[in-house]
Amino acid sequence: MPENPQPPEKSQPPEGPRPPGNSQPPVGPRPPGNSQPPVGPRPPEKHPADPTWFNAPQPPPPGSTPPGRPAPGSPARAGTVMAAPPAGRHSGQLLAPHGPWPSISPWARQWPGAARPATTATVAAVLLGAVVAAASLPLDRAGIGWLVAIVAGIVALGVSAIVPDRPSGAPAALVTRPTSKRRLDRYAWAAATVALIAVGTFRSAGWLFALCLVTAVLTGALALAGGESLRSIAAGATMPPLAAFRSVRWLGQGAARLRGKAEEAANVRVAATVAVSIALLTVFGALFASADAAFAGALSHLSPDVSAPTVVRWVFVFVIAGLALGGAAFLRAAPPDLRTLDGTEGRKVARFEWAVPLGLLVLLFAGFVTVQLTVLFGGNRHVLETDGLTYAQYARGGFWQLCVVTGLTLVVLAGAARWAPREKPADRLLLRIVLGTLSVLTLVIVGSSLHRMNLYADTYGLTRLRLLVALCEAWFGLVLLLVLVAGLRIRAPWLPRVAIAAGVLALLGLAAANPDRVIAEHNIRQDRTVDLVYLGQLSPDAVPGLADLDPARRECVLGQLRNTMDRNPDDWRGWNLGRAQARKIIARDLSGLPYTCP
Repeated sequence: MPENPQPPEKSQPPEGPRPPGNSQPPVGPRPPGNSQPPVGPRPPEKHPADPTWFNAPQPPPPGSTPPGRPAPGSPARAGTVMAAPPAGRHSGQLLAPHGPWPSISPWARQWPGAARPATTATVAAVLLGAVVAAASLPLDRAGIGWLVAIVAGIVALGVSAIVPDRPSGAPAALVTRPTSKRRLDRYAWAAATVALIAVGTFRSAGWLFALCLVTAVLTGALALAGGESLRSIAAGATMPPLAAFRSVRWLGQGAARLRGKAEEAANVRVAATVAVSIALLTVFGALFASADAAFAGALSHLSPDVSAPTVVRWVFVFVIAGLALGGAAFLRAAPPDLRTLDGTEGRKVARFEWAVPLGLLVLLFAGFVTVQLTVLFGGNRHVLETDGLTYAQYARGGFWQLCVVTGLTLVVLAGAARWAPREKPADRLLLRIVLGTLSVLTLVIVGSSLHRMNLYADTYGLTRLRLLVALCEAWFGLVLLLVLVAGLRIRAPWLPRVAIAAGVLALLGLAAANPDRVIAEHNIRQDRTVDLVYLGQLSPDAVPGLADLDPARRECVLGQLRNTMDRNPDDWRGWNLGRAQARKIIARDLSGLPYTCP
């Protein structure tokens, strides 16, 4: 076979002068000597810090289609999720502050947060709601300003919910996830929150309104975060404070969108518009005030007293209200998923491990109730037959201990319902017998506590603490009855929420009954001497209940209450129905002369 022919050698171009434009020097005879540069170590090459720099992907050439995206005009394949653009200032996406690593924030799995910054409507609604709260909230008393603030907050949340959460000019989402519908109980908890705060409009008792505010925090957390079991409800109660701080960055990125709109409206003479509006209101307002004395009085009541403490209070309330409304809006936009915490099935223990301790506890309760029947329900006969025993000792003896026993029993019942096995019929039967017996015996102890407190109040009078403790003990008894009902089917996910709802209804019922008036009327009906000093320390809500006092002592109590209200006059924010009615009664029944106390 013939050999492979060798390729012809390439002819070298002739050496000679090169045409102009070639930057290389012409090749010619070398000068004598070694004209080459000295050979030495090469400088180190500069490489990027990334060790994979050699295989880093190169950007696509202009006009080509990036990988992962279909060509322009071609339909996308079914099930394909388009890659989102990198998050930035104008992309409408929130950057993950923790990078690619798992988040260490509390409840990160149940509550990842909002996917987009706040809308312009949300930012404006939160700011306006905070301004209304700063102008209307009276921090030192109950009044109608609290109701105005909560209504403004709910309107702000409603506006942020109605306006779609889509940035201006952003394209429609390619992939949409179904949003979970809000349950009806969320709206019921919101209505309970408004009702609790509205108590300050009708009742002037500060201690009662403080209890309503604390309870409103819990019902508000249930309205925003939800929860069914005790664990999920406790987790949801911690989320509003965390949401208040998480909303700062969320609202800040939403407010950044206003920059472009503000630049577009820069040509509008805002300062001139504001100046003309203020001038018109000032001129015509002064003319109307000088023309009518009633309008002048109303204007003086509406205009705030501007001073350094007032400005500090405005700023403080504005910041707190802004954080509260921002956290509520953040929870509305990114509600947590607490279903993973709602499971009541914990790690089960053996039958012996739970039945023996609870069985011994049942025997202890039964022995206490059996031995102490004469002490628990002996009443006047037991007091008279026991040497050295007074009514106070009988009523107070063991009352607080029995209240603690009732509370601890509820905790034991909750633990047994979680860790006791219930797969077999024998386990379920034993659980019903033990927990039912323990609940019935605890109900007997609750009845004993209420009986003791009733006897004590009939003998020594009723006070706020005694009335409140009796109400709590009655609520414990109602929860025990609910436990007995839940024992019929063992599993009762509704029990925690129904127990909280019963407490809320009990508190609202107490507010409707006017507790200070109930205390005054109860103490006046007693045969013993009425404590006029204590009656004078009650709130103005007690004034209608003083009608049965004799004129001299009634004048003494009314005089004390009048002095208290005169030292703390109300403006429109602190207007209260109870104080308004008390002022009318005092002005009608109490003479202008100084009062005297017998």
